[in-house]
Amino acid sequence: MNIALIIAGGSGQRMHQNIPKQFLTVNEKPVIVYTLQAFQNHPDIDAIAVVCISGWEQVLQAYADQFNVTKLKYIIPGGKNGQESIKNGVYELEKHFQKEDVVLIHDAIRPMVSNEIISDCIVKTRQYGCAIATIPCAEAMLETSDGIVSTGSYPRDRLKRTQTPQGFLLGDICNLHREALRKGITNSVASCTLMVEMGKQVYFSAGSEKNIKLTTVEDIDIFKALLIAKRSDWLK
Repeated sequence: MNIALIIAGGSGQRMHQNIPKQFLTVNEKPVIVYTLQAFQNHPDIDAIAVVCISGWEQVLQAYADQFNVTKLKYIIPGGKNGQESIKNGVYELEKHFQKEDVVLIHDAIRPMVSNEIISDCIVKTRQYGCAIATIPCAEAMLETSDGIVSTGSYPRDRLKRTQTPQGFLLGDICNLHREALRKGITNSVASCTLMVEMGKQVYFSAGSEKNIKLTTVEDIDIFKALLIAKRSDWLK
């Protein structure tokens, strides 16, 4: 089976809004619903679970009912940081699914995830045991120690920009979190960084520049534009 684990445990302080950014409404639909519908509509996703910020569980279920997100099976309490939220999610899934099942861990605030991205993550996870959605680094990368000045650069062809979904076999990701706790690692930035910190290899799957993460108000503006954008016919 293939399970989507949507991480919606954050408060979104960088957005400076009164409600968590995953519940902001864009074009009369909450951001998290766009994300849920992407996995609801994918034929290879069997179930959806959401790690939800405290106090918003009933709102989430109401939205799922309103927008007919029938694959939503589990709403799981969030943790004090991203790593703990993911740990809570995979530990709950472990009670209901097999260790060889695929779990795709995805940010609730990446609502533009496409069918192609989801499919490739599933395929690569089955092939390699894990898969991290990535895109090439197109910009020149400068090194800095103080955020003010730089005297060095880093080769961009040696870098990948990571996104979500990040796919794993359920048994493997649960064991990874247990091993991390034993080693005192409790606040890794993402599942892919936790893998690297634990000495594991990660494999890449296809991402997209359109698969944006809604972190600032400017990102909401970009998201609105993407919703109505249509590629010109003359573009190959």
